[in-house]
Amino acid sequence: MTNIRPIGLFYKHNMTGLKRQLLIITVLLAAVMELIDTTIVNVALSHMSGNLGATIEDTTWVITAYAIANVIIIPLTSFLTIKLGRRNYYIGSIILFVVCSFMCGSATDIWTLVFFRFLQGLGGGALLSVSQAVIFELFPKEKQGVASAIFGIGVFIGPTIGPTMGGIITENYSWPLIFYINIPIGILAATSCYFLLTEPLIKSKVHRVDWTGIALLAIGIGSLQTVLERGQTEDWFATGYITFLTVTSVITLTSFILWELHVENPVVNLRVFKSKTLSIAALLTFITGIGMFTSIFLTPVIAQRLLGFTPTQTGLLLLPGAIIAILGLMVSGKLLQAGVSPLIIITIGFVCFIYFNWSMFGMDLDTSANTITRNLIFRALGMAFLTVPLTMLAISTLAPKDIPQGAALNNMMRQLGGSFGISIINTYSARRIASHRMDLISHITSSNPLTIDRINSYTAYFQHKGSNLIESKQKAMGLIELGVVKQSTLLSYTDAFFLIGILFAITLPLLLFVVGGTKKTVPKMVISDH
Repeated sequence: MTNIRPIGLFYKHNMTGLKRQLLIITVLLAAVMELIDTTIVNVALSHMSGNLGATIEDTTWVITAYAIANVIIIPLTSFLTIKLGRRNYYIGSIILFVVCSFMCGSATDIWTLVFFRFLQGLGGGALLSVSQAVIFELFPKEKQGVASAIFGIGVFIGPTIGPTMGGIITENYSWPLIFYINIPIGILAATSCYFLLTEPLIKSKVHRVDWTGIALLAIGIGSLQTVLERGQTEDWFATGYITFLTVTSVITLTSFILWELHVENPVVNLRVFKSKTLSIAALLTFITGIGMFTSIFLTPVIAQRLLGFTPTQTGLLLLPGAIIAILGLMVSGKLLQAGVSPLIIITIGFVCFIYFNWSMFGMDLDTSANTITRNLIFRALGMAFLTVPLTMLAISTLAPKDIPQGAALNNMMRQLGGSFGISIINTYSARRIASHRMDLISHITSSNPLTIDRINSYTAYFQHKGSNLIESKQKAMGLIELGVVKQSTLLSYTDAFFLIGILFAITLPLLLFVVGGTKKTVPKMVISDH
């Protein structure tokens, strides 16, 4: 018999208000912990490299391994939740995350660290999607905007404060602490979930394990993520293994899609993409992931390498925006709950984000920390007003049993968007550096009076410091070269911000079209066969 049941009734009859609030805090804490770890190591790579006696290229595998594991496991979350039980899988994932965090901090060589970082990513994958599903279940349908805002806090704040925490810890203590800090948080979360987390009332059964689907997904996503993470470093298709993995990812992912659409019990239910709202929400989430992660990647690089900020100062640039984002996320959730059109909210978000990219496009080497912080506030507001409506959109027309799968796939698209975005921006920036360098050098000639004046000024300075004429001229030319390198690098990064802004501007009409048509399709109640 078909019943109409609000989503919020999953826990209503067996959970008091206090326990409900504690569970919300617990799963949000676990999600934030996982998301922080996606970026916390970014500012510690040089310290790890020196301490473990590894090259920077090898040390970047600490980031790559985690990203690969994360993207592999996220779409499998729904299957593993059903197979192992949500409570067992979630608590087990937290324990795996905590144990591997300890092993990462205790590693004495780079490849041991990379290995346990991969396992940590496998444990962390469940924390995002399951946390989202639990939070949405704890709210009735008419308050899904609030649920989305609460989860959006974790999605936004985690990657944003990661560099801040990583910079402060690395500069003032030691890099292993960025992993050890997970241990007390993880133990607290696992203990709380042991007493509070229950199984959902609406369950599905897995009759057979889709080993073929699991293998194709792991190989395909693993290969694709490796290509995206390492492509620019390895000069793309000039390297044999990048070419091999690219071909492998295309073949296996195509086979995976065809297999999952025809097998009776797929490990990843791609049929949920029959929902138009989920399909377009996933695309928009992919674009949002590009904007979110590339801005987090580019800003610390510019601040530290070009503007001379310390890791702590760099991390603090992001902090005011993160605080304001919390308010923005709650406001957007309240506006949705009050019946304000998502069209208005998302338009504001896109305008804020486009303005942020335009402002960063106008940066120069004299840009102050206050200016960057102000720009980042617009970025924070933009992401706050995008995260809530898009998260709601992704699951708005799904049946309760499909929400975990839809949430997992949507989260995977955000992570993939980040990987694609950073890969594209790395490649684009490298190409633009060469172009800007040639343009700048063309103006440094013996017939240019500004160049002659600058060289003579530098030469006189070094002579005043005690160097002879030949040494002073060599040092003067070195400063000119350093200026060219910094300027061409900055121009390439500002070009990248401009490119991201154009991408958002191009996407805006599609977003408006979809959101404009969702108001009539989002049901207030969910129909189930439970």
